[in-house]
Amino acid sequence: MALHFTRQEFAQRQKALQQALHEQGLDGILLFRQESMYYLSGYDTFGYVFFQCMFFGVDGDPVLLTRSPDLRQAKHTSTVEDIHIWVDGPDANPAAELKTILDERGLKNATLGVEWDAYGLTAANGMKLTTALDGFCMLQDASTIISKMRVVKSESEIKYVRRAAELADDAYDQAVQLTKSGADEGDILAAMQGAVFKGGGDYPGNEFIIGSGADALLCRYFSGRRKLDAQDQLTLEWAGVYRHYHAAMMRTLIVGNVSSEQQKMHETAYAALAAVKQEIKPGNTFGDAFQAHATTIDQAGMSEHRLNACGYSLGTTFAPNWMDWPMLYALNPVEFQPGMTIFCHMIIYNSNLGLAVTLGETVLVTNGGHQRLSRAPLDLVVT
Repeated sequence: MALHFTRQEFAQRQKALQQALHEQGLDGILLFRQESMYYLSGYDTFGYVFFQCMFFGVDGDPVLLTRSPDLRQAKHTSTVEDIHIWVDGPDANPAAELKTILDERGLKNATLGVEWDAYGLTAANGMKLTTALDGFCMLQDASTIISKMRVVKSESEIKYVRRAAELADDAYDQAVQLTKSGADEGDILAAMQGAVFKGGGDYPGNEFIIGSGADALLCRYFSGRRKLDAQDQLTLEWAGVYRHYHAAMMRTLIVGNVSSEQQKMHETAYAALAAVKQEIKPGNTFGDAFQAHATTIDQAGMSEHRLNACGYSLGTTFAPNWMDWPMLYALNPVEFQPGMTIFCHMIIYNSNLGLAVTLGETVLVTNGGHQRLSRAPLDLVVT
């Protein structure tokens, strides 16, 4: 069995969920987020792209409803023992089969939480779920119950986060070494992802982001590679990933000469990152950290070139993205707690001049403040 945590830790997590359900007056919860299933039981798959649900009752004893390809997957990677399979077919209705499972457990007229905010529950399947359970039980949105549990990491989780950060640094070393005039973006991507795999890491929750020239001002992955010019800029956003735990980084590397304006942009990003990290300590809020980012960049006269968020929590996440709850944006009232891992990204894109500067890294919230998880320098790299 491929478990990455002790059964005792899984039992502690499940007990904490039972307590949360009891406090919110719920008889159980229908889980559709793969992150939640992995957190509670170790269950590891991408089969959540189809209808898949884990029911967890206030009395414990989880049950999984999934497809046949995930039967052995669940047995091999998780602590779940009660596994039900729904069969593919033109008239298949797994939501109705879920109702049968719930009925057998005596949950008629129960109040159940639902992870509505889940990539594993499409709108179509959500409507089928509502139809199947209409008149059978009462449903409440419980999308953030486990997210709020997962945001603070245990010591064993932090060990995996630290390893992910080491892999992110290894990937960055490859990028710096290869970034030069004539270099192919594909070779850089291959070396970066290869460093993570060679270190025993995993695929990230979303693609590594790469863009050069005018495309350095894009902060999403897109298809199509190019070779770097003698005067160029290369924006990279990537993550080291270990046991699905992410530690992200972001940089813009310069090929050729750096202009005075781009140098000023980097100095501003550097100051903004320092200001944000200064606010990352218990008692302060995610909104406080964002405001430090906004104030620093705005005072430098670059307000029109920044984004409306400057980072987010990281943890164990599955496709389609590695962003986790909560995010660094204006007035976010969530407070920092020791054990949170936060990705801070300073992104300054001057579309008027076609210039990009990014600077980002992951930090661990501690009792007294924060700790960098990366060994990489924050200097502007010019090759």
